[in-house]
Amino acid sequence: MGSDHCAGIIATSLRKLDGVVDVTTNIAAHRVQVRYETDKLDSSRIRRAVEDAGYDVASVSEEGSSDAADDAEIEEAYLSQAWKRLWIAAVPTTLIMTLMMPHMFWQPIPGYLVLIAVLAFPVVFLAGGAATHRSAWRSLKSGQLNMDVLISMGSLPPYFIGLVGFVYPMTSFIEMAATIMAFHMLGRYLEYRAKGQASSAIRKLLDMGAKTARVERDGEEVEVPVKQLNAGDVMIVRPGEKVPTDGVVLEGESTVDESIATGESVPVEKAAGATVLGATINQQGLLKVRATRVGKDTFLAQVIRLVEEAQGSRVPVQELADRITARFVPAVLVIAGGAFIAWLFFSGPLSPILVWGEGFLPWVDSGQPPIILAMLAAIAVLVIACPCALGLATPTALMVGSGMGAERGVLIRSGSAIQSLKDIKAIVLDKTGTITKGEPALTDALPAQGFTEKQVLVAAAAVEAGSAHPLADAIVQGAKARGLSIGSATGFNSHTARGVEAQLDGERVLVGSRRLLTEHGVAISALEEPLTALEGAGKTAMLVAIGDRPAGVVAVADTIKDDSAAAIEALHGLGIVCVMVTGDNERTAQAVAEQVGLDEVQAGVLPEGKVDAIRQLQARYGEHVAMVGDGINDAPALKQANVGIAIGAGADVAIEAADVTLVSGELTKVVEAVELSRLTFRKIVQNLFWAWGYNLAAIPIAAIGLLHPMIGVIAMTASSLSVIGNSVLLKRSRPAGKSAAGSRA
Repeated sequence: MGSDHCAGIIATSLRKLDGVVDVTTNIAAHRVQVRYETDKLDSSRIRRAVEDAGYDVASVSEEGSSDAADDAEIEEAYLSQAWKRLWIAAVPTTLIMTLMMPHMFWQPIPGYLVLIAVLAFPVVFLAGGAATHRSAWRSLKSGQLNMDVLISMGSLPPYFIGLVGFVYPMTSFIEMAATIMAFHMLGRYLEYRAKGQASSAIRKLLDMGAKTARVERDGEEVEVPVKQLNAGDVMIVRPGEKVPTDGVVLEGESTVDESIATGESVPVEKAAGATVLGATINQQGLLKVRATRVGKDTFLAQVIRLVEEAQGSRVPVQELADRITARFVPAVLVIAGGAFIAWLFFSGPLSPILVWGEGFLPWVDSGQPPIILAMLAAIAVLVIACPCALGLATPTALMVGSGMGAERGVLIRSGSAIQSLKDIKAIVLDKTGTITKGEPALTDALPAQGFTEKQVLVAAAAVEAGSAHPLADAIVQGAKARGLSIGSATGFNSHTARGVEAQLDGERVLVGSRRLLTEHGVAISALEEPLTALEGAGKTAMLVAIGDRPAGVVAVADTIKDDSAAAIEALHGLGIVCVMVTGDNERTAQAVAEQVGLDEVQAGVLPEGKVDAIRQLQARYGEHVAMVGDGINDAPALKQANVGIAIGAGADVAIEAADVTLVSGELTKVVEAVELSRLTFRKIVQNLFWAWGYNLAAIPIAAIGLLHPMIGVIAMTASSLSVIGNSVLLKRSRPAGKSAAGSRA
């Protein structure tokens, strides 16, 4: 299944079967997925329908019973087979060409016709010819004409007409038949090679996975293939080794290179309780990891599935091309027949065209008999026509684009998302976990007169160490991050909704609200100004008193991600309006919006209200609104948006609801996703333009007799390769993404 044209023929043949519910084709993986009613159909009838359409079935499996590794082996087998067929065709054809030159221009070779007929036979009928002619015959029987029909009709008649030379002196066409089939085999092989480069992302992802794992079983350390891992197995991962599968660290501390997942090269620290992903690389210490997800449930397997979905998906712009391509082969047959009749019966009036062409085209000969001119024109039309180039235009660009995204931590699930994302005019951003880190952190420590920042933080952290509240932990961790030594407080006491108190170095320390300090007789007037300023900035501020004196104010907030402001500025540079829709209060939302430069804020919005907010934006901007979120409550809004973008670190349900998944939590990946969609779609349009331009120009030239069939088959191969090559060039384009955003910042 080499192109959309082939996929359409197969899908049409399958949909004719009673009991077929749905057919999905994936050209990149050469796979067809069929959903059917088991009481009406079985796999043998489905296989027969594909074969009747003119295609061979490599393997049949139930959903989930095969994996990408199996597909890669099949691809390698196809490539090896294409290479063998090419050699079987190339050697005899080379000998034919070697004999033809002296026979035509210097000295006739005795028995020449017998020699070339024997040499051409394995080329036309065995090497690739057998499969091509079989496919063409099946295709004709099914009424769904494929590319092989054109090749068969371009190679069989010349061979059989050439045999007439045994009983009647005439120009031999056998050389042409062999050359057409040999170049067809060369084109098939080169297409496999080129498409292999375009879809190399899947192979890279497969190669990233570990092949074996060391596990503890029955008190011993044993090495087993990764496929034999079970959830719950305890794996030992030494420095420099790949983590075999997704899991949770039980023992040890280390840094792990997660660049294959996130696209970021900075290693991530891991300790007991941390999650690790399969195929990431342990860099320093030994880790003991309990396997949590194995096989098709792992992160890497999901990434491969998402990439395959994208590569097998369709872009809306392709639909028009598909409708035209479906009628392409019949139209070519009509044009070829018309050219044959015209040159056979009207070669006299048409001869001035050939006389003109003889001046600069060495293969044009106006002195040939009408039957020869008619044969040359008809065969040239048949072999020059190339629906393959049209069919490859979209899938090859999607192969490269989705693969590039996967390598950079941007997983685009469908071709329609690529087409929609490039035109986005407004992006809706959730606040918590998207613009902000989603976890409280210490931001400020403002001392009162007579105290230092260190005194305030040490006292607050010592008292809060006795609390299990997330804000208390943020203060403790913030103090530790500043290198402060935290003492042990005694007599801890919690005051509900007001704060905490304890004894530190013989003095009472209070940390909490105005009410808490006032109840304990502490004057707070000196702290009102910094307290009000921090609250106005959307932070949670707490007063600190040491003894009977106000010591200062500490503030905690959900901090903004390092790249949020730069990402939003980069989105502005792409002409996109950025809107934050959050359930948080107006004051906090406005404070965040001012820091990162948002265009619009909608605060206090409930989960169901986010859907309405997107609908309002769609009424304003049309079907050009994207949503970026990470939580379960974002899933409905992600579905409502024209393009849903999920932060990969977020909830699984949000990721499943999204069209694009960002593996890391960085907002600059949104910029990369938009730029990648624009680059990929641009390649699709270029491919379609050149494929159509080639056919619109080449077919008329062939029909008027100015194109030799041998030149035509070379040009046909070149057109398909040019489309694939143009798609592969996409790899040289690099979405600016983080670097561009950083430079703007």
